Amino acid sequence: MEIRHAYRDNKELRDSFNELADKVFGLNFEGWYQNGFWKDAYDPYSVIEDGKVVSNISVNRCDMNYKGKIVHLIQLGTVMTDPDYRGKGYARLLMERVMEDIKDADGIYLYGNDSVVGFYPKFGFAESKEYCFSKGVTIDVEKSAKEVSMADKSEWDKMADILSNTTQNADLYMVNNTGLYMFYLSQFMRENTFYIPDLDTYAIAEIEDHELILHAVIGEGDIDKVISSFGKEIKHVQLGFTPKDMTSFTKNEVVEEDSHFFVKGKFFEENKDAAFMFQPITHA
Repeated sequence: MEIRHAYRDNKELRDSFNELADKVFGLNFEGWYQNGFWKDAYDPYSVIEDGKVVSNISVNRCDMNYKGKIVHLIQLGTVMTDPDYRGKGYARLLMERVMEDIKDADGIYLYGNDSVVGFYPKFGFAESKEYCFSKGVTIDVEKSAKEVSMADKSEWDKMADILSNTTQNADLYMVNNTGLYMFYLSQFMRENTFYIPDLDTYAIAEIEDHELILHAVIGEGDIDKVISSFGKEIKHVQLGFTPKDMTSFTKNEVVEEDSHFFVKGKFFEENKDAAFMFQPITHA
């Protein structure tokens, strides 16, 4: 048994990692890798037995722009162990190694299910809260937001460049890690990018019945004008980010079944009373 990381270009180990991710979560990272979006920021730490990945915790470097200041955060994710190898303490070994390697981060966070609520506090994590923002709307104009084609690599690369070089209209958003955004936008969210010409602003959004789920506003476009650009069919808006101006929105604690938010480090200690959330499209 050995612990390996930084092996994404090792096809044998990458294939084994993908096999385990598919077995546990129904996920596969190969397309993300082949399209060039799996960068250094996403680093699986894995227990290897006989050349096979049997347990994993991935370190995702998620620098955040919070109120105009860059903070260096780490998100832990893709925590998994092959059912045939559980009970051997591999998750503990991986956590010990990972925590040693990332101890200089401004903060560390992760999302865990009900089965691990007693595990992460052993490593100094505390359960915390996130807050989401929503409101009802009445829009009297036709839809002007234009869907951006995200059908192939050239279009994904253009979007990655926009994300890298454009600020977002949010109180908290991820920077220096476009690869994680593109994990979503180049795969199962290809139809969720829009451009609002009169605002020169992009939006990542989903529309369900009469509800707009607005994941990101890329550019300086006024949020209410961005919302209006989706037209009179929209009656309710749910933000997938923390707005700079919260006054017109209803704030609610994020509550998801079988999901717990754990945090550690000075960033979270200094902002323990702040109301924010990490964009769901940056969850690793």
